[in-house]
Amino acid sequence: MTDFPVLLSPITVGRTTLPNRVMMGSIHTGLEDRAKDIDRLAAYFAERARGGVGLVVTGGYSPNRTGWLLPFAAKLTNRLEARRHRRVTDAVHREGGRIVLQILHAGRYSYHPLSVSASGGKSPITPFRARGLTDRGVERQISHYVRCARLAQRAGYDGVEIMGGEGYFLNQFLAPRTNRRTDRWGGSAENRRRLPVEIVRRIRAAVGPDFLLSFRISLADLVENGQTWDEIVALAIELDGAGIDLFDSDFGWHESRVPTIVTSVPRAAFIDFTRRLTEVVTVPVAAANRINMPEVAERLLADGSAHLVSLARPMLADPDWLLKAKNGRRDEINTCIACNQACLDHVFVHRKASCLLNPRAGRETELVLSPTRSARTVAVVGAGPAGLATAVALGQRGHRVTLFEARDEIGGQFAIAQRIPGKEEFAETVRYFTHALAAATVDVQLGTTATAADLVHFDRVVLATGVVPRIPSIPGIDHPSVVTYAEAVLGHREVGRRVAVIGAGGIGVDVCEFLTTQHSSTLDNAEWRREWGVTDDPAAAGAVATAVAPPAAREVYLLQRTAGRIGTRLGKTSGWVHRAALRSRNVTQLSGVRYDRIDDDGLHITVDGRARTLEVDTIVVCAGQESVRDLLGDLTAAGTVVDVIGGADVAAEVDAKRAIEQGTRLAAAL
Repeated sequence: MTDFPVLLSPITVGRTTLPNRVMMGSIHTGLEDRAKDIDRLAAYFAERARGGVGLVVTGGYSPNRTGWLLPFAAKLTNRLEARRHRRVTDAVHREGGRIVLQILHAGRYSYHPLSVSASGGKSPITPFRARGLTDRGVERQISHYVRCARLAQRAGYDGVEIMGGEGYFLNQFLAPRTNRRTDRWGGSAENRRRLPVEIVRRIRAAVGPDFLLSFRISLADLVENGQTWDEIVALAIELDGAGIDLFDSDFGWHESRVPTIVTSVPRAAFIDFTRRLTEVVTVPVAAANRINMPEVAERLLADGSAHLVSLARPMLADPDWLLKAKNGRRDEINTCIACNQACLDHVFVHRKASCLLNPRAGRETELVLSPTRSARTVAVVGAGPAGLATAVALGQRGHRVTLFEARDEIGGQFAIAQRIPGKEEFAETVRYFTHALAAATVDVQLGTTATAADLVHFDRVVLATGVVPRIPSIPGIDHPSVVTYAEAVLGHREVGRRVAVIGAGGIGVDVCEFLTTQHSSTLDNAEWRREWGVTDDPAAAGAVATAVAPPAAREVYLLQRTAGRIGTRLGKTSGWVHRAALRSRNVTQLSGVRYDRIDDDGLHITVDGRARTLEVDTIVVCAGQESVRDLLGDLTAAGTVVDVIGGADVAAEVDAKRAIEQGTRLAAAL
């Protein structure tokens, strides 16, 4: 018996039978781009195959140099490269898995001057102007796709996935937004879809009937002048007839102003688009985007909304996701919270991807948590992200670990973050660590303020005592109207209707969203769609409509000392979402602020040489943090071996990514 009977049931895709309905969707890690990283890439995929995933999809490989994402980025164009890929496919097959290579031509999204597209022009996210292809140039691109697929077959892949979404090359031919041609490859909708259909037809002829062909299809471009639903249906039907075995759902272009991948997007937010596709094609369809837990996957599979689920980032967070679901260990799944901080935020600034919650992702050959040969007694002080990661990893290795936490609950800054509208997923991380601590037999002492005397008898002490809010030196800072961000978010102090927020880093932005939000749209898909302008009207090009922002719960001012635009240090993939939310809720943003004093009249400031008084009820301080390391001196004096990690080590903007990686690396080294 299982809680997830459909999820764990086999399915035949083309002539390939998969043992379950879970695909590891494509995500570019950066390991694809250099030959020296091929063994790391093989280990990364092998660990996911060992975790039981039915089908693995690689990151994108270009069929030629014009389609490179970056100069000298991943491509598959010759037999030498195909021979190297055998190390990847062999590693996956040894674990009993199946793997397909994604063919991705970046088109005008390429970061190099050789880029080509349906028509000439520059995308808003790249500095180079793409060259429009001639008819002969289009034919050459088709031949390169076919060559890439045949090389993938030679390399031992079980199939290929053709990237037809996210605003990349084929999507650029499909949408009027980027295809201004008047020849056989443009003009009418039928002509615009000719290129992907012809590529599929010729690939099928070249590789035979047994090779799995998947197409990543854009079901909602989420840009103006995108495809209509009727055009998408016509494309899918033609691709179905041309030899496609599987459709993998895709949503939004990289230049879209509708979020699709951040934590504030509701779970399975776009499943109705996928459901509609299943009604018009004869082959299986995979659902994607913000499906991170097995109960969500089981529900949409059971009601016929999709035949498979495609999980990319969840497989970074937990390569054993499927095994845990299968073995009744759902609560031990390290759930992807869609923070993007170590995966997509890295990818979009050309760094190697990993995972905030699982820093071993992409580092399987270097960050190894093998059983210890010499168990030690270790005290970990502080149950925030750093302490939790350290305690669990040490326990998994076989050390005898005691975790001390002064509060009555674990989580630290995550316990605060989970209360921010749009960040409810952080509660899943707290749930995961609660069960992971028990599974690793960590002795958890909640409500216990550890003293030096309590700790000196341990072989090793890890100080992960975190941070406290920094209180700036402003005349009147002790006024009753002043509260810290922790007091405001946790509800320890009442917050009025008019609020000034001092400090515009990530915490200040989060606090503004907390203060201005009446109801979290993350929990209401219909409300979220209204807020961001997403429609299921089949006649709406790109599935976009007029956005209707919800009314703000409070009048809020967001202030920062430094000049310039607020939010420039926020994440690459999520920062623009936060900035858009602040604008839609009419948050007044002021930069270059000097804080003069606080009194009964409010907050007195100077901006651009002019004095102002903000007549507010409450002032929330988000002006940074200070490390808590009170125990360090006494422990050092007693000769105790102490490691200081996380916020206790560096108290800059709260950085869970650094804290968790630091703790995991420490545990691996002990």
